[in-house]
Amino acid sequence: MKEHQLYINGEYTESTGNEWIDIMNPATEEVISKTPKGTKEDVDRAVQAALDAQKGWELTPNIERGKIVRQLGDRIEENRATFIDLLQEEQGKDYELASGEVDLAIDYFRYMSEWARRIEGEIVPSDRANENIFIYKKPIGVVGGIVPWNFPVFILARKVATALVTGCTIVLKPSQQTPNTAMEFTKIIHSMDEIPKGVYNVVTGTGSEIGNALASHKHVHMISMTGSVPAGTKVMEAAAQNITKVNLELGGKAPAIVTANADLDVAAENITISRLANNGQACTNAERVYVHESVADKLIEKLRHRFESLTIGDPRENKEADVGPLVSQDRLEEVEQMVKEALNAGAKVEFGGERPDHEKGFFFKPTILTNVEHDMAIMQEEIFGPVIPVATFKTLDEAIEKGNDTEYGLSSSVYTENMHEAMRVVNELKFGETFVNRENFEAVQGYHAGMRKSGLGGADGKHGMEDFLVTQVVYMQYKNDKQ
Repeated sequence: MKEHQLYINGEYTESTGNEWIDIMNPATEEVISKTPKGTKEDVDRAVQAALDAQKGWELTPNIERGKIVRQLGDRIEENRATFIDLLQEEQGKDYELASGEVDLAIDYFRYMSEWARRIEGEIVPSDRANENIFIYKKPIGVVGGIVPWNFPVFILARKVATALVTGCTIVLKPSQQTPNTAMEFTKIIHSMDEIPKGVYNVVTGTGSEIGNALASHKHVHMISMTGSVPAGTKVMEAAAQNITKVNLELGGKAPAIVTANADLDVAAENITISRLANNGQACTNAERVYVHESVADKLIEKLRHRFESLTIGDPRENKEADVGPLVSQDRLEEVEQMVKEALNAGAKVEFGGERPDHEKGFFFKPTILTNVEHDMAIMQEEIFGPVIPVATFKTLDEAIEKGNDTEYGLSSSVYTENMHEAMRVVNELKFGETFVNRENFEAVQGYHAGMRKSGLGGADGKHGMEDFLVTQVVYMQYKNDKQ
């Protein structure tokens, strides 16, 4: 069994504490590795190393940083099979999604490397004679990157690639549940002499200890955190001590609106994908369906047909498995409790609703619930599991109003063949993302951001990259001998 170390200032090192965290395979419940339970002192060491490296890294020509970021993507590709296997083992993804996540991380490093020549400032006219106004875009500095357990490879890429290409240094905190892929990536960093010591650092441990220490540290200039709303709230509270910038991607409660004019096969297929991706454990998952009452029975039947065809199992043992385990016993029990409470409130199980007959692992059957009311907890609170509640509506006004009636604002979707309906829903839904007649998954060149409690700032594309930059304005006066 592998025992990991921290990575600080270009070297593997022991934690100043003496506690360890067991990492478990959620399909077999076996302990597969151990990581140090890092301390505030470890964070101090890592941040100081990043701070010391920042000046030199910022002065490295953009194109050189871009080449290094691209090499990181190439090196992940060389070790693709290892990353896929580790991801399945520690997180429980099916093979298709695990390989897709690793490939997306590779693509993300390559895509972000191309921004090296595109980080641009501006020159604007001055109101004064003999003066130019220059607007510079510069790296924000030391970034604290907090990675969640549900997409530990891709979201690592989001934070590391963007930080490095913009000239920032980073202290990374992997999830305490899924750190093995991050530690495998660290091997790549360690093998590359092109990356100066201190540019990339890793401190493992709990969010309450390491996350808080990073967010409250006076030498961390931005916290980029992906996780739950409660965790994001704590990060904001800690960051407020030093007025540290926060970049937060938090939870979601994505509505899927299916109108009477929808292609129901398209809707059923893509809602299934959007609900069950990562075993229902993604912030962008379709979390609730609002379907027009005239087509509700047909849609539910099509969803049931797709759910019935799915295979549940250990994705490492069976590459054909469509649905793997939830990440932990706690997550399984929370999903199970939410379904139980919905049934007690009057919901009806159309399919699933229970654990499958597996001796080991944190599995829950893909579940369809009907007869749900908009004010039920199952329709208001993030499920984060393979459960989809389906409600009906009479008018598009009602569907839009109920879709917007949530404290979250990350993703949403609409299914209709009517352009006028689609445009109206797109314009009136209050979410950072709206997907029309397709599954809920973003593109690296887009912008992944939420409203309300779903977060601040965003990731991907030009706008995501700019979150890692600060603006400096220079008022440059010059002499004009002709005047």
